[in-house]
Amino acid sequence: MCQALLRMDTTNPPGNERICADYLAAQLAEVGYTPTLLEAVPGRTNLVVRHRGRGTLPPLLLTAHLDVVEADASKWRRPPFSGEEYEGCLWGRGAIDMKNMASMCTAIMRRLARTGATLERDVIFAAVADEEAGCDLGSRFLVEQHRSLVEAEYAIGESGGFSLHLGDTTFYPVQVAEKGFCWVRARITGEPGHGSMPRQDSVITQLGEALAKIGRTQLPVHATRYVEQFLDAVRAQQPALLQPLVKLVARPQLLARITRLLPGVSVARGFSALLSNTAAATVVRAGNKTNVIPGLAEFEIDGRTLPGQTDEDLLRELRAVLGDGVELEVMKSCPPVVTEPVASPVYDAITRAIGAREPDAVVVPYMIPGFTDAKYFTQTGARWYGFSPVKIERGTGIKFADMFHGHDERVPVAGLVWGTEVLDTVVREVASGHRDPARDQPSAP
Repeated sequence: MCQALLRMDTTNPPGNERICADYLAAQLAEVGYTPTLLEAVPGRTNLVVRHRGRGTLPPLLLTAHLDVVEADASKWRRPPFSGEEYEGCLWGRGAIDMKNMASMCTAIMRRLARTGATLERDVIFAAVADEEAGCDLGSRFLVEQHRSLVEAEYAIGESGGFSLHLGDTTFYPVQVAEKGFCWVRARITGEPGHGSMPRQDSVITQLGEALAKIGRTQLPVHATRYVEQFLDAVRAQQPALLQPLVKLVARPQLLARITRLLPGVSVARGFSALLSNTAAATVVRAGNKTNVIPGLAEFEIDGRTLPGQTDEDLLRELRAVLGDGVELEVMKSCPPVVTEPVASPVYDAITRAIGAREPDAVVVPYMIPGFTDAKYFTQTGARWYGFSPVKIERGTGIKFADMFHGHDERVPVAGLVWGTEVLDTVVREVASGHRDPARDQPSAP
């Protein structure tokens, strides 16, 4: 199923998630379900299906998005929409983000139907559109227009559950918090003129200076307990003699300085984004005629806010960097998401399922710098856990963070099978309302 999904081009825009939704609907109908297909606009299809339980406990929601970001085929070792199996992996845009999760959830729903599982909770699976462009036609549409179909006590989606090898220890982060987003339009106005008479104060010059400031400045550091908890877990796995040094290095202010010195290291970039609000210039517009100095220049900023920080906090920090000559306008925003408390039947089930398969591994709560469908599904009251498990062996050269929106996105086939079994164990424990020790043990693929 994962291979079939990877062969379907659902690059957003335009999305065209219908092809994936129809395919998954057929897989689910084959075992007796009646999936519901819902569209905010034609072709931008969402699928919702429910496995009925006794209803003595509120539902559990599984979710994955069907759209993907663009891929430059010339930069890939294997075609990005081939779904090719090579070097033990399935290659394709969406292999990690997140058609792997869509296929795992579909497989689990099919297994629930075939085994006639008796559960205390309904299990809902929502495969949604438009996450990569802000969720408006997907999770937001479902929550605002079809809330009763997706209401749940707990939700499991992206992004966590992957093998993270640090030192001699393997960690499995579970997303319990994510930064908010605040997309900003920055506008510079000035006097237009003829290109034959350059102006030192032209909006183009000011634009370049503003972009350089944004690119070179780290916004103020704000400590959060989500990062501190993760760093504490990492430190606890280090030799006793090194723990005081690790604790010193892990102080937010010092860690921020260290990560700034390692701009080419993906892990460093990831940690840096968790220490402050961030702002990245992503779109630039100015001028439309070679011999005219324009009077207007604009650029767009992808801003992300930490838990406890607001849009206005980010705008204040941006103004301190850019000065009064740049007008700032919020285009779209959504606040951070936090799961409180972290402990729950879901988190406990995840810890047990991982521990049964890798006793030396450490499950840790984690915050991600991006956003997910949690932004909207949590508005129904659901407590969100980012857990789309995949096992990545040491020495494979696969870095999970680099797979997101990167070249050569791929998922290990063995890791996909492992993840499906782990997630199935978690779903059955949470939905049954009690632990089944037999389900803790790995089963044959």
